[in-house]
Amino acid sequence: MPKRLEKISEETIHKNPWTTYKHDKYIKPNGEEGDYFYFETQASVMIVPVLSDGRIALVLQHRYLLDKQSIEFPAGKAKEGQTNLDAAKSELQEETGFSTDDIVNVGVFAYAPAEVKNYCNVYIAQVSTQGSQMLDDSEDIEVLFRRPDEIEEMIKNNEILNGPTMATWALVRNHFIK
Repeated sequence: MPKRLEKISEETIHKNPWTTYKHDKYIKPNGEEGDYFYFETQASVMIVPVLSDGRIALVLQHRYLLDKQSIEFPAGKAKEGQTNLDAAKSELQEETGFSTDDIVNVGVFAYAPAEVKNYCNVYIAQVSTQGSQMLDDSEDIEVLFRRPDEIEEMIKNNEILNGPTMATWALVRNHFIK
């Protein structure tokens, strides 16, 4: 079993409302001191909204760092004092216009455990009536509706490139693909 790295110190380099950039010193397996730089963020949520006809809602939005459109499941971060469940319901409504009381946590995954200290909680939500989106001023999101088999094809064809969306699909696909 690999040796656990021992933290010596932790320093915050920069903090903003979304993330904290940190620097830790630790002991390497060979006994020497090492440096580890990483981001720490609030808990994340990703929601798989399921309509009564079995189709699933996804969102299409421009991703600044990639400078391209990205197809994803609705997602976001818990705000200060907000539970993951409340964050999931809020992000679902904000990004898609759907609200629900039929929402279940089906798993969790680490976003990018070598670079980001964060977990993403995955929810499946049964939805019906779509209201208005409540986007912030940096968002322009289109809601798409796809069958589970179409999502499978979109991943195979590299139409869905978002890693957390693919991780979420890996957690939930057995609920839809038999």
